[in-house]
Amino acid sequence: MNILFVSTGNLCRSPLAGAILKKKFADHRINGEVDSAGFESFNINEPPHTKAIEIGKRHGVEVNGKARLFVKDDFIRFDRILVMDVLSYDEVMDLTRSDKKQKKVDYLMNVLHPGKNEIIADPVDSGMSDCVVIFKLFDKITDKLIEELK
Repeated sequence: MNILFVSTGNLCRSPLAGAILKKKFADHRINGEVDSAGFESFNINEPPHTKAIEIGKRHGVEVNGKARLFVKDDFIRFDRILVMDVLSYDEVMDLTRSDKKQKKVDYLMNVLHPGKNEIIADPVDSGMSDCVVIFKLFDKITDKLIEELK
């Protein structure tokens, strides 16, 4: 199973979710690719936000890599494309017209609350306590994803 996390800037939420799931894939010996992407071109090749790196370190999760743009080939490369918010969902859906590809796309929060299409707010401009909340949320969501894959 190959999973892509998508957020607007690909600097905080999506790299953090990706890093948590990558660690769990390794811990549970699950084969698959995990990555993250975004839609803001000015972030290309930027490292993850320092808050994402810091909260990851606190929990033994290495948050690394560089921001990249979501591309049409991601529909081929990934089995599931999980987005953080309405803007990311709309951007991804604008790049496909295929029903098969559209079925790969969903809100990340739907893993916990199916069909509700809840967003995950970006903690970049808020305090570290919001990053802690986001980490705990991603930890629950990725546990559910691992459970589904076993």
